[in-house]
Amino acid sequence: MSDKASPSPLSRAIRIAVAVGLTAFVLWKADVSAVAGATRGIDLRWAGAAVLLVLVDRALNAYRWIALLCALSPGSRPPFTTVLRIFFVSTFVGTFLPSVGGDIYRAYSLAREEVRVSESAASVLMDRVLGVLSIVILAIAAIVLVPRYATDPRVAAALGLASAGCIAVAMCVFSESATSVIQRLSSRLPGARTHRIALTLSEAVRRYSHHRADLLKVLAASIGVQVLRVIQAYCLGRGLGIELPILLYFVFIPLVMLVMQVPVTVAGLGTGQVAFDALFGQVGVPASQAAALSILFIALGFVGNLPGAVLWAFARPRPR
Repeated sequence: MSDKASPSPLSRAIRIAVAVGLTAFVLWKADVSAVAGATRGIDLRWAGAAVLLVLVDRALNAYRWIALLCALSPGSRPPFTTVLRIFFVSTFVGTFLPSVGGDIYRAYSLAREEVRVSESAASVLMDRVLGVLSIVILAIAAIVLVPRYATDPRVAAALGLASAGCIAVAMCVFSESATSVIQRLSSRLPGARTHRIALTLSEAVRRYSHHRADLLKVLAASIGVQVLRVIQAYCLGRGLGIELPILLYFVFIPLVMLVMQVPVTVAGLGTGQVAFDALFGQVGVPASQAAALSILFIALGFVGNLPGAVLWAFARPRPR
């Protein structure tokens, strides 16, 4: 990965500062001792169920990626175990990188498995876009069903940005004229190599227009992943003693996930805590329990990344 793919130290410092500041504010508002008490009292049976569901959603994510690879070129499909290893390692590495750092690492690792760079990058891009689109779909469904719980302007802003991004990529996939515009704009980029990368990536993304059935399957799997994450949050909430129907989790968690996608912090820290507090506070959940749930939900993602840490630590060095 080149230095151009990484943010400046100032940008990274600002994101960390925002994450720490928002998290500290939520903890101060909820009373740190009360949050710690709620966390210590969690029912480990419910927490264990949430951890198992994380492993299931990671495997389903790997399946999505394989399906996207096969759609572009059946010959580009590495073994499932290889894709699973790359996915877990990229999620672990992405914990310490900016928002798309894990995606860049994943595309780079896949290209080293004799997959064309354009195809590896296109598969990662579509994987990310369909993941965001699945969150948007659940969030819109939640807003339609229970609009009184989705009036927060931060939610509206996140939903608008995510929808705009998904629409832009959809135009690149299904509109030949949009692809032509992108290619003309890329010709103005400095450097022949940059131009060539933009050209081949747009062409690879455009090829997905001939595989609509595969895109629908991956989108369905993406929605399944989001459903699993809602159930994970429900398990954590039950473990903390939060007595809410699971329907409300299907309303709140997609909205929380949308807010966490806004790239102003690291790993959704801070914005996630604020979203949990604002949404769950509407139905009478104490601030200490909402803060504990937000921390455990984000920590659950880190737990799901631990297999990647093991695979990364014991990986054999490979020639460049």
